[in-house]
Amino acid sequence: MLGFDRSFARCRLAAVLAAAMLGACAVPQRLLPSSMRPATPVTTNAPPPSRSAPAPAATASGATAAAVPSPSTAIASPVRPPAPVVITPLPAPSVPPAIAARFPEPSLSFATPAFEPGRSTFTTNAELRAIVRGLERGTTLGERATAVEVLALGASQAGEPIEALAFSRPPAPPAVAGSAAARRPAVVLLAGQHGDEPAGSEALIVVAQELAAGRLASVLDRVDVVVLPRANPDGAASFARAAADGTDINRDHLLLQTPEARAIARLLVQAAPVVVLDLHEYPVGPEFAAKFGGVQRFDALLQYATVANLPQFVTKASEEWFRAPLVAGLRSAGLSVDWYATVSSDPADKTLTMGSVGPQVGRNASGLRNAVSLLVETRGGGMGRVDLKRRVQTHVVAVTNVLASAAKHADDLVKLRQFVDRETASLACRGEIVLEAAPTPSEYATSMLDAATGEVRRLTVTWQSALQLRTLKSRPRPCGYWLAQSESEAVQRLRLLGVEVQQLDEAAELRGENYRETGREPVAAVEGGSANAGAATRLKVQMQPALLDVVAGSYYVSLEQPLAHLAVAALEPETPASFAANGVIGAVAREARILSRPAVRMTAVP
Repeated sequence: MLGFDRSFARCRLAAVLAAAMLGACAVPQRLLPSSMRPATPVTTNAPPPSRSAPAPAATASGATAAAVPSPSTAIASPVRPPAPVVITPLPAPSVPPAIAARFPEPSLSFATPAFEPGRSTFTTNAELRAIVRGLERGTTLGERATAVEVLALGASQAGEPIEALAFSRPPAPPAVAGSAAARRPAVVLLAGQHGDEPAGSEALIVVAQELAAGRLASVLDRVDVVVLPRANPDGAASFARAAADGTDINRDHLLLQTPEARAIARLLVQAAPVVVLDLHEYPVGPEFAAKFGGVQRFDALLQYATVANLPQFVTKASEEWFRAPLVAGLRSAGLSVDWYATVSSDPADKTLTMGSVGPQVGRNASGLRNAVSLLVETRGGGMGRVDLKRRVQTHVVAVTNVLASAAKHADDLVKLRQFVDRETASLACRGEIVLEAAPTPSEYATSMLDAATGEVRRLTVTWQSALQLRTLKSRPRPCGYWLAQSESEAVQRLRLLGVEVQQLDEAAELRGENYRETGREPVAAVEGGSANAGAATRLKVQMQPALLDVVAGSYYVSLEQPLAHLAVAALEPETPASFAANGVIGAVAREARILSRPAVRMTAVP
């Protein structure tokens, strides 16, 4: 079995960016060198004028001194539209002086549009696209420079492009003549699913600039990196959490109702990442203060995938290779950190609940792809620009730490993925699958800030732990699922998820079980106050053994595949966000469980 090495070379990250694999610290103070830009950059409708680079800033007090680029490597700002759209953020809360003193602004400069002098808003969609296009470039044959490719993933509901940047380096010459270097494992960095959580997007602009400039070359020697800085451009344009139609994109990663969620799915299928890092901001609202008499104190809250049927070795790698080093890295940078948890709007409920265990949530859906899937939430929801620089700093520290861990464990991550993919496929036709799980009630010792004095106060709270799940409903694992010929929409969604689907070339008789619907019940709102994207209705069904006469042209979804658990979450009618409960499958009579391997000719659906 895999050896899970607990050791990690730590670097004091108070100045922000780590030179990841070399154990040295560097401060990101400038933008991409003009010498590293493409000869003919891609521009938008009209090429805007360039601007002078901001002056470098000093390092944070007490931090290890870092090398500052010399004047000979002066760095210019990215191209931007001449007239950016002005966005009015939501009102920011009033922060008492004692609380503000707990979150001092770092002595750093981030050269993104949001940090221009006098700016009261964030980087606009047009500015972001200009930056993304300005970083794109190829490599000349034989050079080991970083290649930067723009990936067009789709468009938002309002027609805004959703684009990612793929960073890679040509492999070093193979040690053995004639041998070929294997494709590097990929890491996907994602931000901006919620449009009113801007710090993650600003941080990924900084990280993209550093990757393009070659200052994280040691990471790219071990892993490829894909950066999607803004997954919800419509929400960002209106400073709103949801997409234009009101859907919470982060809860749409199974049904894929929105073009934004489909764009993310395309990226994950194309990149097949071994690590996914999703950046958010947690809300600092009155509910916490009303219930606990204090203020949330943590710069960052962390969680990895916590969902039913998740392979245990993925969880083990998430904790030992990533979360534990990330906690150490954030603390060494002077940033406070704890597990992610939310508080309900019910005044009588003083329970803190860890992040959702539903498969439709992005963090969990990525885990069911057998990837290490991590969530970082900074203290910023509802805060507008308050403490923005510190929030961005926190994300940048977290991202570079995760990239360093991914590079350090690149070979083991490949072995882990191969093992888990094979193990998941081998489970078909035997054992149990969990249809629904819940967090475990417990207690947890945490802390907060006294609103008057700013002092840290310890408290023990009722805690719903997602680290240990309770099985609410399970069922014997089938060999696969049959879908009627009419269910082409369900097949299309499964293929968008990356699930393998086959179409029967001939009629057959298959041993299986039919579903019979016995009722529907509403489901309480999920975390974040939204019950959309697969959490509004839950089906109740009974199983009926049957010999199924299936026709040519109908479909078969085998569980002998790496994404079997993603297929289970979509196709079992009683799961938290099933296709049948949400109308993607017209009726439960149009699908069935297959209990033996079909001996029938089939063709893979492209």
